[in-house]
Amino acid sequence: MSRKILAALVAFAVLSLGLAVLAFGQADPSSEEAAVAAAAEWLALVDEGRYGESWDGASELLRAAITREEWERQVGAVRGAFGAVRGREVRSRTSTTSLPGAPDGHYVVIELSTSFEQKAEAVETVTPRLEDGVWKVSGYYVR
Repeated sequence: MSRKILAALVAFAVLSLGLAVLAFGQADPSSEEAAVAAAAEWLALVDEGRYGESWDGASELLRAAITREEWERQVGAVRGAFGAVRGREVRSRTSTTSLPGAPDGHYVVIELSTSFEQKAEAVETVTPRLEDGVWKVSGYYVR
């Protein structure tokens, strides 16, 4: 094998390896990390009292289960009573393809330890669902 061909093969191998490393380092949009990031963005809307906008950006499942007006009323009543968020930390996250009462799909159930002004210790559960390659919240509960 000539030296030029060998040099070209080595250069190609190095370039391929470099591209593979770059691709591996990119965030997978279907990953749990992407689901947690989407949940955090969505929670920011709720934290700001933008309940209607949180419904607008939610999963088709959530929007089919409750009207925008009812969502605003229910979430506003609960979150308004708790006051502002003082702190929030992810407790757990679990990927699943099946949830009770929901169609099969790709879900991540995220539990957060949250402290509010009027409720020092709460657990928020946010469940993003992958819809057309985008994570959208399909469930939200506070206890």
